[in-house]
Amino acid sequence: MADAHDTGSAIAIGPRIVASGGFDLLYREGMTLIEDVARYLDGDGRGDSRILSREAAFVYATESMRLTTRLMQLASWLLLQRAVNEGEISKENARSEKEKVKFSATPSERGGPGYEQIPTILREYIDKGDRLFDRVMQFDALERGRMSDLNAGTANGIADQLARLKAAFGRA
Repeated sequence: MADAHDTGSAIAIGPRIVASGGFDLLYREGMTLIEDVARYLDGDGRGDSRILSREAAFVYATESMRLTTRLMQLASWLLLQRAVNEGEISKENARSEKEKVKFSATPSERGGPGYEQIPTILREYIDKGDRLFDRVMQFDALERGRMSDLNAGTANGIADQLARLKAAFGRA
């Protein structure tokens, strides 16, 4: 019988988190955001963009293209991960496919001339897309077992919680 205080091999928690209900929530939120953005851009967004100044219309077009590109990349990742979780493809096949999906960099700064003139709803969708991207990158790092990727960025929920667990149990 193993000792409860045995310091043997560590359990890989990342893949378990990714395969858990946490992923299901991320998947639903991601797909809902994609649908909401598509509905807005194909509907009310068309009218909203027509009444903007030239400068704001350019920013609207640029930001909406960035957002849709980012969301399609995220959809690819989410669909691949769901396929792994449901046993439709192997982790190795998914990793190979995920390597083909190159995520667009998040602009270091948002704003500039005309940004504040674009519809609030589009700015909110951009913010939600950026937060979704950050969460997917956290899940991806966990799934790959690359904890150093999580700790390299700014403060984030998953890495902070894992660091606290390590500290509480005296593991480095």
